[in-house]
Amino acid sequence: MTKLNTYLNFAGNTEEAFNFYKSVFGGEFSSVVRFKDMPMEGVNIPKEDENKILHISLPVGKDNVLMASDSLESLGQKLTQGNNVYISVHPESKEEADRIFNALSAGGTIEMPIADQPWGDYYGSFKDKFGVQWMVDYTYPKAK
Repeated sequence: MTKLNTYLNFAGNTEEAFNFYKSVFGGEFSSVVRFKDMPMEGVNIPKEDENKILHISLPVGKDNVLMASDSLESLGQKLTQGNNVYISVHPESKEEADRIFNALSAGGTIEMPIADQPWGDYYGSFKDKFGVQWMVDYTYPKAK
């Protein structure tokens, strides 16, 4: 079954925000990745941004995950209220990821085409024709 989660963007204070959310909801972070931990070909992260959060996730309750990242002005990302929330869709297959991505992005603006990513997932993001921001993220099954 496809899952929907909330994905937030912050202007450099993701870690502070998520420590606060963790104090409210409890639990442990299931992922914390800093920009320095995930080098990307052709992308130079300034020293002052290396420890910023590329991705963090905090499970909340049984089936929900609150996720986020820092938006870096050094990468040309400009955070304004209204572009800091995404709906993150997690389909059960690559084919379903393609179907959802193509259907929801029709008439919208693609931010990142859906493709295999350096962190290992099949991922893309866009703003739909109604101005809603979406992420489609298929995680390949782990080899047994």
